[in-house]
Amino acid sequence: MLKDQLEDVEARIQAACRRAGRSRDEVTLIAVSKTKPVETLREAYDLGVRVFGENKVQELTAKYEALPDDIHWHMIGHLQTNKVKYIIDKVDLIHSVDSLKLAETIEKEAEKHALTADILVEVNVAQEESKFGLKTEEVIPFIEKISGFSHVNVRGLMTIAPFVENPEENRSIFADLHQLSVDISNKNIDNVNVSILSMGMTNDYEIAIEEGATMVRVGTGIFGARNYSV
Repeated sequence: MLKDQLEDVEARIQAACRRAGRSRDEVTLIAVSKTKPVETLREAYDLGVRVFGENKVQELTAKYEALPDDIHWHMIGHLQTNKVKYIIDKVDLIHSVDSLKLAETIEKEAEKHALTADILVEVNVAQEESKFGLKTEEVIPFIEKISGFSHVNVRGLMTIAPFVENPEENRSIFADLHQLSVDISNKNIDNVNVSILSMGMTNDYEIAIEEGATMVRVGTGIFGARNYSV
């Protein structure tokens, strides 16, 4: 089942890239493995998956210890400041930076580990009250504030679009995030290169790719429905 679902997702990504006139290698597939056991991740690994996304620090660190060290781990869930120290040296990218306090904590912990942390700024484009993220108009001032940090590297933007029956309804959300990245690039802010757009999940990643996503976060489409009772 996992092999078939992975092949289906891959075929859909390729088709979306073709429709958008983009190269397949412009899009990174992040296998969202939250709540999935190590055995399932190992099966995905054996099928060639090397990029995994986790929502919870405790889950990420446990899986990090149990699985091969050539895996690229992404922290895609809301990150509390007191948990930064546990993942700072384990993840390739933190997708969910949405406050100055969090950015300052990442800077401090990255300095302690003598590394530079790559981050994405989370944007609540749809302005859903239940979601984390900065408002669109807050993003450029925020990036200007943290651009001077010497151990934090702003690599792009992330958004979580609303869950909708018709994924076409989210096209404008993804288009708006893409436009925001263009606006930021045009400002030529020092030490800021917003080349990554992390947007699109199982329900709408094809639309996101058509609108410029460079990373898509697919969980259910690869692993099937999650069991939250474990």
